Amino acid sequence: MKHSIFRAYAALLTTVLLASCVGDLDTEPLNTRVSTATLVFKNPASYKEFLAKLYGAMTLTGQRGEYGQPELSAPDEGTTSFMRMYWSAQEITTDECVSAWGDASLIEYHAHNWSEQNFYVQLLYQRVFINIAYCNEYIRAASSRVDGLEAGLREDVKQYIAEAKFLRALYYYFALDLWGNVPFVTEDDAPGAYLPRQIKRADLFAYIDQELTAILPELAAPGTNEYARADRAAAWMLLARLHLNAGAYLDNAGTDHYTQAIKYCQEIIRSGAFSLVDDYSALFLADNDRLREEIIFPIAEDGDNGRNYGGVTFIIHAASGGNLDLVNDIGIAASGGWAGSRFTNTFVHKFADPSGETDRRALFFTDGQTLDITNVTNFREGYLSRKFRNVTSTGVRGKNDTFVDTDFPLFRLADVYLMYAEAVLRDGTGGDRATAVQYINLLRHRAYGDDSGNIADGDLTLPFILDERGRELHWEAQRRTDLIRFGVFTGDDYLWDWKGNVKAGAATPQHFNLFPIPLVDRAINTNLDQNPEY
Repeated sequence: MKHSIFRAYAALLTTVLLASCVGDLDTEPLNTRVSTATLVFKNPASYKEFLAKLYGAMTLTGQRGEYGQPELSAPDEGTTSFMRMYWSAQEITTDECVSAWGDASLIEYHAHNWSEQNFYVQLLYQRVFINIAYCNEYIRAASSRVDGLEAGLREDVKQYIAEAKFLRALYYYFALDLWGNVPFVTEDDAPGAYLPRQIKRADLFAYIDQELTAILPELAAPGTNEYARADRAAAWMLLARLHLNAGAYLDNAGTDHYTQAIKYCQEIIRSGAFSLVDDYSALFLADNDRLREEIIFPIAEDGDNGRNYGGVTFIIHAASGGNLDLVNDIGIAASGGWAGSRFTNTFVHKFADPSGETDRRALFFTDGQTLDITNVTNFREGYLSRKFRNVTSTGVRGKNDTFVDTDFPLFRLADVYLMYAEAVLRDGTGGDRATAVQYINLLRHRAYGDDSGNIADGDLTLPFILDERGRELHWEAQRRTDLIRFGVFTGDDYLWDWKGNVKAGAATPQHFNLFPIPLVDRAINTNLDQNPEY
């Protein structure tokens, strides 16, 4: 069932070629159209096919798979994948990952020294806003036709529109988190070339909150939609994340937002649709699409039908090399190691025993690797990750030895438990410490295989939660946001090796809690003010 999204996307490409690039991201909708909406939706199946395009754009890079006909211009089309650029921004800037590649943009990530001309920041910004443009176009076109459709199709399309609005809210959440005050356009803005206004972060927060709440009745019940499509649980999850991070996004946020976070976590838990799987490592393998009980919303990958050099293909290949058995253990070609990503020394020490024999979440590979990193560009320095692999739970390699089948679990139940516990500690009401401890111990029982890792009430503190989030969710593109929420991403309260591009770590300026709006966009859109101190 996971592959239906790619089949639908392929069907769309056989009937209509969507705009293949956006030269001016401040033109809404897409500048170049080779087909009108009337032609696109002449076939009733196209409503679902275009929806598949919106989902596919979370990892895919163009109209052709692998490369060719890209949607954004870059020397390496793989770097235009949303998942690849988002993962890099969320991980390589933190204590969880350093890259051996000498790419100037990545060196700036390690150093907390990026500027408005950082190419990776620019590509991520462009991908977020082109994907918002796709959502706007779909919502505008489908909404104008829905009332004239036959009853059965009409109800389906109403749900499709709600899913498109969820995806747009998700991208606006990423924009809120990454840049703060950003260009803002919806389907209500008339098509044509103009300069979008810049929305304030607090106003965008309110918009996302209201939009997600409004679409809840139109979304499928938890666990009932097709795999890799959003349902109410996905919307509740995004609402919980939004409110949990309110202290980082809003001035004088107050504890009411933590109460809201608890409420939405409880909605997911009480739905009864989700439970923890027994094997932690199985969540990151090539057949993880079968684990719907824990994975609330994934970004789907497919080695045959969803080929691209971004997404989880990037995550797996960039972490591969050295003495790793690439063919049998990782599930890629023997020549497929890209020798880039490793863990910092500091993060490895979050685990009392990095062997994985105690806490099974310590999925480190150490053979031939030193723990200490004296040279960031030396791939042999720093432990490697075996978390994401292109093999199934039975040891069978993925269908393709380059492009992987492993889906990215963007939202999963374990995070719900962690968010609930944190919101309780931050004085949200409606939850309680005993339940929070119970949820944490469910995670630790799975990790340890018994109760030896369980915590007591007195162990449940905010510093513990931050470390436990790292142990449970490492390399799942959450770390930057977590460190900012806890107030330790910048400054000198928490140092890790190579923070600030210094081996022992160094304090970095607070304004790096936000990325800059790229120079190329501000040169076009004179409505945009740059974030402070850039």
